[in-house]
Amino acid sequence: MMGNTVFIVWRESVEAMLVIGILYAWLSSRDEVRAGLRFLWGGVLAGLGLAALLALVMLKVQDELAGETMEYFQIGMMLLAAGLITQMVFWMRRHGRTLKRDLEAGMDRALERANWWGMATLAALAVGREGAETVIFLYGMGMAQGGAGQLAFWGSAALGFGAALLSFWLLSRGGRFFSWRVFFRFSEVVLLLLAAALLVEGVDRMIGMGWLPPLVDPLWDTSALLDDSTRIGGLIAALTGYRTQPALLVVLVYAAYWAMVFLALRRPSQPQQRVSAAEAG
Repeated sequence: MMGNTVFIVWRESVEAMLVIGILYAWLSSRDEVRAGLRFLWGGVLAGLGLAALLALVMLKVQDELAGETMEYFQIGMMLLAAGLITQMVFWMRRHGRTLKRDLEAGMDRALERANWWGMATLAALAVGREGAETVIFLYGMGMAQGGAGQLAFWGSAALGFGAALLSFWLLSRGGRFFSWRVFFRFSEVVLLLLAAALLVEGVDRMIGMGWLPPLVDPLWDTSALLDDSTRIGGLIAALTGYRTQPALLVVLVYAAYWAMVFLALRRPSQPQQRVSAAEAG
């Protein structure tokens, strides 16, 4: 689980830094850079504050819940996190190439209206979105722990943020083997695996509570090859959704998820479709 924390914080922090870097570079080319920077960093702090507020609300809700109600909440957060991770991957695939242009267009509109608060809001929403996603993803993966577990969590989060700073510096310098394209493709694969693992965990819990029928349980037993109760097996299970003794329903849901992902990846994006139509005409 700690490895997942490092990865999520690393990936989301790099994405947030990318947004901040684009806005900062845009401001640096303007005469109003000094005034604009105050609003930019104010927007960044506001975005971080929104994410922190969401984290506090979720922890407060958790403290108020008990028994089956708590189980409902945790399962719901797992499934929500799985859905948001998948949605985020496809959103970045659709908008990644135009992200810089879209952000700069928003800044241009704010500048034309002499509306620095609009620019601060743009920065707050961009950073707040990444922060809120991080909070939901980490909670969905079961990071609401106490004592030593909480200490390890914060250590992993700090490690992930430090890795993000280093990665952003390297990406900003450009490179043949560590480019933005490589970064997004690699992180997309790992994020989709994590989403599948969260989906499997949620379905497992619902079967355990009697909400869903297992159909056949277990469908097979691969403990002789790789036991998911061992350290290595547990790591692979947390990352990919692997199960030593899965129920048939879990296997069907897992297969349906990846079938949906592959079909969606093969579908051309709307910009590509418009370009193809224009070329045909």
